[in-house]
Amino acid sequence: MLFTEFRFFLFLGILLALYWALPGNRQRKVLLLLASYAFYGAWDWRFLSLIFLSTIVDYIVGLRLSGTADFRKRRNWVTVSLVVNLGLLGVFKYFNFFADSAVDFLGLLGWEADGVFLQLVLPVGISFYTFQTLSYTLDIYRNKLEPTRSLLDFSLFVAFFPQLVAGPIIRASDFLYQLDTKKVFQRIDYRWALMLFLVGFIKKACIADNLAPYVDAFFADPDPYGTLQAWLGVLAFSTQLYCDFSGYSDMAIATAGLFGFRLRDNFNRPFTAENISEFWHRWHISLSSWLRDYLYIPLGGSRGTRLQRYRNLMITMFLGGLWHGAAWGYIVWGVMHGAGLIAHNIWLTLTAGRFKVPVLLGICMTFFYWNITMVAFRAEDIAQAWYLWQKMFDFSAGATTFVPGMSDLVVVLGLAVLMCLHATRNSVLAQKFWRSLPRPLFAVFYGAAFSLVVSFRAIEYQPFIYFQF
Repeated sequence: MLFTEFRFFLFLGILLALYWALPGNRQRKVLLLLASYAFYGAWDWRFLSLIFLSTIVDYIVGLRLSGTADFRKRRNWVTVSLVVNLGLLGVFKYFNFFADSAVDFLGLLGWEADGVFLQLVLPVGISFYTFQTLSYTLDIYRNKLEPTRSLLDFSLFVAFFPQLVAGPIIRASDFLYQLDTKKVFQRIDYRWALMLFLVGFIKKACIADNLAPYVDAFFADPDPYGTLQAWLGVLAFSTQLYCDFSGYSDMAIATAGLFGFRLRDNFNRPFTAENISEFWHRWHISLSSWLRDYLYIPLGGSRGTRLQRYRNLMITMFLGGLWHGAAWGYIVWGVMHGAGLIAHNIWLTLTAGRFKVPVLLGICMTFFYWNITMVAFRAEDIAQAWYLWQKMFDFSAGATTFVPGMSDLVVVLGLAVLMCLHATRNSVLAQKFWRSLPRPLFAVFYGAAFSLVVSFRAIEYQPFIYFQF
């Protein structure tokens, strides 16, 4: 069930009506939990068993961690959480990749081996809710969080449907306390939520989904295209990915807001970042902060020698790339970003803050490097990525054809709309306008705006890109 489908609007409308009609807070939480399971089960009800297992294991581990001060017992209990959660993730997402890589490696050594492969379907959103439940037990282990005694509250924290399948990755410390009090409809900022949902819908349904066929056609067969078209193809994918993922995040945050819950922003104008370090404070914030708090800092963070700091950065981004998928392209992408972060750290060390890169130049350099890394992220394999990098910098290569049905204007218009959304989402002037409208007039305005937007959506629904992660 996609946020851009009619059946989701029907599901959401019925759920909102029932939710706000129920008198008790506990009744509402039970309704949300059942609806969340139904929402996830609409993809494949069998995968609900994995969510149930993670929920029960981490609920029990959280209570056990809180119930003992013995270091060895606490370490054993948190190990149980790590083994179960990362074990499930490893089997369903990485087993075949590592098995295939091992066979290839043995082949390079001259040894023939038969691989053992599992016929498994990757559960939607497993990487997201796995990191979410792990953060809960790790925070309790570090004495930064008290466990909840309510299995209902913890289950809803794990399965809350707006962000279940593609984030943002929420922390228990940011969400559980919101379940303690009954929400009052009159205090809900529904105008903010509706406008945010509209922005997300435009990004996903009108920009990302319309670009998808052209991007797919380019990466399926890049041979006929020259340097300019190669750059346009990569730029189109960067635009598609951002609009697809940030659009989902906007709609997820907005949907949660309609029920009275606040989730943190997952994107903060990343393409205006002046350097790669700042970029990772603006892009997929819930993942980058998770990697920082539960991987980079425990590894030593910026403490120790420079080489140790660079090692920690590289390990973090290497695993961040692997988190995205079981393919060498994601690993190369993560390593490239690790190298970029290290290069930025070296630059800061050498200049000691005496020289500041001009803002516009910094933004352009960061965006340029991001697009270079996107080739590894999207290419079918490393061989194709290398081929595309060569094509992008072979300025003697002319195009023999254009992407079917695509003109340069498509990408330009997509970027233009994207820039407008960047400029207006947090615009004080725009907010003053739609907040000042009387309720009936706001309803008419919103209905007209949404009807206009729907007319520009793609003909076919496209799954969210991050569902595969």
